[in-house]
Amino acid sequence: MQKEKLYSIGEVSRICNISKKALRFYDQIGIITPDVICKENGYRYYSRETLLTVPIVKYYKQMGFKLEEMQDLVEGNTYYFVKQNFISKIDELRIQEQEIHNSYVAVKDWYELIQEAQLVSRSKVQEVGVKYISTANYCYMDQPFSYHYMESIINIDWVNYLESVNNEIAGEVILRFPSWTDKMNGTSTSARIMQRPIRPCMEGTNQTVFGGNMAATVYHLGALEQIEDSYGKIRDWTAARGYKCGPESYERYVVDYWTTRNPEEFVTEVIVPIVSGPCD
Repeated sequence: MQKEKLYSIGEVSRICNISKKALRFYDQIGIITPDVICKENGYRYYSRETLLTVPIVKYYKQMGFKLEEMQDLVEGNTYYFVKQNFISKIDELRIQEQEIHNSYVAVKDWYELIQEAQLVSRSKVQEVGVKYISTANYCYMDQPFSYHYMESIINIDWVNYLESVNNEIAGEVILRFPSWTDKMNGTSTSARIMQRPIRPCMEGTNQTVFGGNMAATVYHLGALEQIEDSYGKIRDWTAARGYKCGPESYERYVVDYWTTRNPEEFVTEVIVPIVSGPCD
């Protein structure tokens, strides 16, 4: 009977496109063990059948299995055993997929805000206009407001609240003020912080709908301490054209302290809903 050919670790490395270091590590943890170890020099030799374990390990690795999870799988097992391991891995990967999606949405939204801010800043768009605000669902939290913008926008209590309801948000921070005239006059004492949730909110989470109406809007460029000037623009523009504004206002922070600590680069959209127009 012809003696079975054995392959040195270097040959296995070349044939299977895997490093010798990896093969030695797989031996240490019991995933791919050599069939023969020479007593004289410690050289490792592998049979052809053992070589065929390498593609299986690579495929399990591609599927996201950790090395310690492969130890029983590569040895061959019952359908039931493999099935249960695959079910567990599918559940684990589904969670990872959602986490990656959430990260993608958050990064993409922030990137688009920076693009919007750059466009507005370069073109110096600061004229008042009327536009429709699309409807969207938001998480919110009511809070005192004392014109400390940085603490209101990078809001520790807000972040803690979102963590407590097991939710993640994306997009810009929006502050809602009950009275836009109070905000313009520097006498606001409360605000509602709002952001869009990435996934459906748990029962009991503070939720509200923003939009679904026409509004007078203007971009404010620069420090937030001068944002009252933009409110004055909206007041004068709407009054001159026969628009009636609702009581509240919204400040949509396109670029703020989250992105830069340079107030000259801040871009904020002031939004005041309109309840009637000149033709009503």
